[in-house]
Amino acid sequence: MINFVLIAVCIIAGMIFKSTKTIHPDAHKGINTWVLYLALPAVSFKYLPKVQWSLEMLFPILSTVLIAVGSWILVLFYSRIKNYSRRSRSTMELASGYSNTSFIGFPLIAAFYGEQYLSIAIICDQTMFLMLSTMGIITALKGGSKSGKISSRFILKRLFTFPPFLGCISALILSQFFNLDFAEPLFDKLAATVAPLALFSVGLQLKFNGWRKLIPQISTSMLYKLILAPLCVLVLALVFDIKEDIAKISIFEAAMPTVITSSIIAEQFRLNTKLINLIIGISILVGFVTTGIWFEIIEFLF
Repeated sequence: MINFVLIAVCIIAGMIFKSTKTIHPDAHKGINTWVLYLALPAVSFKYLPKVQWSLEMLFPILSTVLIAVGSWILVLFYSRIKNYSRRSRSTMELASGYSNTSFIGFPLIAAFYGEQYLSIAIICDQTMFLMLSTMGIITALKGGSKSGKISSRFILKRLFTFPPFLGCISALILSQFFNLDFAEPLFDKLAATVAPLALFSVGLQLKFNGWRKLIPQISTSMLYKLILAPLCVLVLALVFDIKEDIAKISIFEAAMPTVITSSIIAEQFRLNTKLINLIIGISILVGFVTTGIWFEIIEFLF
């Protein structure tokens, strides 16, 4: 409930500031810069050093990768049928393939299952973050290109200059050689700014005019993100007979709405921010209902 109120307050505040014209039209770019260059790298330094890697944790990793790849396949065929542009296709891929595993996922897992299961959720979250920082950036690059074709050299250059990706790599490497506990209070404070600032940025960019024309894209993206994605992970868990706890949390995390930072990436690479912001806002609202339904399904089957 607290998270729901915070989401509403941050988005509405952004919309109010935009409508009163008391804030610069490009103010969201400054906010996005803070999130990209400081807050998101801090998330990696906060969580990655604490992850306990093991063979049984391969399923949360594989399930997160499956969701991103499944989104790419579905949107590819759907966009061809609808004859959408590469820009729209990339926007839908970003909106469909990456879950809000932390800001929404962590509190819901703590509420439904208990805080002891957050260790599994962190694996899902950091895998999602790595996928978003790699596959998501490649998707955004191609969508933002006029031709849709980009050289491997250019992709690697953008990838290795993308702050969140550098944050992931740095956190993985440095934590093996240094004890970073002394900086944890700083990482906590920086990471805590991701959700409110990203949501405020969404509010600043949110536009409802012409939303009816976007209903097919919005509904298709949400159908995959909130229903088909967790269903795929559920089937995978049953096929491979995955243990209860790992299966439950992996499926539940797959049922989370669209990750907020996909909006910042969309804006950074000139994708359809109007579409992705609408998907984020609506999927969060609908997601609070569908995650409750998924909880009942998961408890019945496991």
